[in-house]
Amino acid sequence: AMASELGQPPPAKCPPTAPTTITDISDDLLCEIFLLLPSLPSLVRAALACRTFLHAVRSSPAFRRRFRALHRPQLLGFFRETGREAIPPFVPIRRSSDPDLTAAVSGSDFFLFRLPEDSDSTPGWELRRCHDGYLVLANNVTDQIAAYNPLTQALHLFPTPLREILSKGLFPQPQRPKEIRIEVLEFHILFSEEDQRVFRMACVQFRNISKVPVCVAVFSPATREWQVLPWPAPPQPVDDDWFGFCPGMQMSGFVYWKHKSKAYLLVLDNVTLQFSRVYLPHFLRKIDPTLFKLGQTKDGKLCMVCADDSDANIGTLVVHVWGADDDGVEKWMLEDTFPLSTFIDADKYLTEDDTTVQIEAVIDGFVYLSIKYDDYTESLISFCLETAELNTLFDDTYASPAYPYIMSWPPSLVCNKVRPCLKT
Repeated sequence: AMASELGQPPPAKCPPTAPTTITDISDDLLCEIFLLLPSLPSLVRAALACRTFLHAVRSSPAFRRRFRALHRPQLLGFFRETGREAIPPFVPIRRSSDPDLTAAVSGSDFFLFRLPEDSDSTPGWELRRCHDGYLVLANNVTDQIAAYNPLTQALHLFPTPLREILSKGLFPQPQRPKEIRIEVLEFHILFSEEDQRVFRMACVQFRNISKVPVCVAVFSPATREWQVLPWPAPPQPVDDDWFGFCPGMQMSGFVYWKHKSKAYLLVLDNVTLQFSRVYLPHFLRKIDPTLFKLGQTKDGKLCMVCADDSDANIGTLVVHVWGADDDGVEKWMLEDTFPLSTFIDADKYLTEDDTTVQIEAVIDGFVYLSIKYDDYTESLISFCLETAELNTLFDDTYASPAYPYIMSWPPSLVCNKVRPCLKT
C-alpha cells in the first residue's frame, strides 16, 4: 500500500518454479541408481519402464561393464540332456524373494514351443551347447540345426551340411578316399562384435585324414547354403590323432578344444577362422574333461580351472590365468588353489568314496561346481574366484551332465544401428 501511495510499482512476483520430473535426472545419475538393482532381470524391468531409463542404459557401454562387474552371472536354470523326451527338459531356479527373476523365467519359452515339431522324430531335438543366451540344437531325423534364444524367442533354422558338401574340394575325384570317417561334427554360433543378433553358424569337422584333418563350413544367410572355407593349414606340428579332442568351449571370439591325451588346446579364431595352438601345463595332459574347464575372470582374462582329483576328501581346485610374466612372455600363471573339501556340505557327506566334484562351467569369474554325494543326491553351487563366496543354486535337485543357462545381456539394452540411442 505504501509503495502504491508513493507511485512505486509493486514488486514483481517470482515465476513459479517448474516441477522436477524424471526426465530431468541425468543419464549418469540414473546409471548410478541402476547399479544398485539386485539382478539383470530387475535392470531389464526398470530400463523398459520409460524411454529416459532405456536411453540411459543403452547409451553407456561403461555402465554395462560396471553392472557385470558388480553382479554375478544370472543363472535362470539348467537344461538336462535329452532322454526319452522330444526336447531337452529345463529346470528353473526358484527364488521367491526375486519376483523379477520369476517373471524372466515365466515370460520365456523354456519349453521350446517354437521349435518345429515332428511327430515321427525320435528322440527329437538334442541340445549341443548353450552360448550367450542361445541354445544350439540338432535334429538328426529332420537334418536341422536350430539356434534359439528362449528369452527373446528368436529362432534360426539351418539345414545340416551334407557329407558330400563337407568333402567337396578335399581331393581331386580320382584321389578321393573311398571312406572319409567323420569323428567330430560340432556347431558353433559366431556372433558379431557389434550386434549379438547378427551371427554366423559354423560347422567344425575333424576327419581321419592326416593331410586335411579339420575344416570349417559357414552357413550363408544370403544364399541359404553352407560354404566350405579353404582348408586351413593346421598348426604345427601335425598330430596323427586329430580325433582325440574334448567338446569345444567358446568364449570371447574363440573356440577352444582340449586334446584328450596331449597338453595343448586347439584354438579357432571366430573372425579369421584360422587355427592356432595354446600349450597347457604337462599335468593336464590326460585330465578328465569333467575336471577341466576354460572361462573368463571378471575382468575378461582367459582362465582355466581344474581339479587334480574328483575325490572331495583329497582333491584341490587349481586356477590358472593366461597373461604375461615379468619378461613379457604370455603363459599360464598359477592364480590360486582351493581344497575341494571347501565345497562340501558336511551334513550330506557320507564316505570318502561317495562324494565327488565336477566342474560344470566357468563364467565371468564364477565357477559352477556339481557336488555329487551319492547316486540320488547332487547339488549345484557357484564359487566366486575373487571373493571365495559360495552359493548353493540347486540343492539335491541337480543332475549332471547338464547345461547351465545364463541370461545374456538383452539386445534391447544395446545401442546399435537397428535400435539407435534416441531420447525423446
